[in-house]
Amino acid sequence: MTTTTLTLAEADKILADNFAPWVLDLGLSVAELDGHRAVLRLPWSARLAREGGGLSGQALMAAADTATVIAVSAARGAFVPMTTVQQSTSFQRAVTDADVLIEAVLTKLGRRMAFADITMTAEGSTEIAARASTVYAILG
Repeated sequence: MTTTTLTLAEADKILADNFAPWVLDLGLSVAELDGHRAVLRLPWSARLAREGGGLSGQALMAAADTATVIAVSAARGAFVPMTTVQQSTSFQRAVTDADVLIEAVLTKLGRRMAFADITMTAEGSTEIAARASTVYAILG
């Protein structure tokens, strides 16, 4: 895989310019980048919590999907059109009152397909809250 040429600010701009308004409403920001991974921060919000106070799975799934786009963009050095082909998510423990760090690691990046493993962890915890795997088709 190639080494990233993106800065955190460039990755945040990709986020701002290429996602639907409801995804932007999650408040995601890019915390770390390298040639094959991206870490995004999903800030805690009571608006994203479900009954019982845990962060909703839908928010975590959208964050995992978004983190994959940023990881692929970082590895390629720029955003290119791409689309989700598959996503599988397993929830292991609830997140309450904490930001979530979403780490997407590319396991394979080809010319037309990308594969990633994602871990989601409440900030300050070493216990994984959720895991996901994604497959993307690269269109551009």
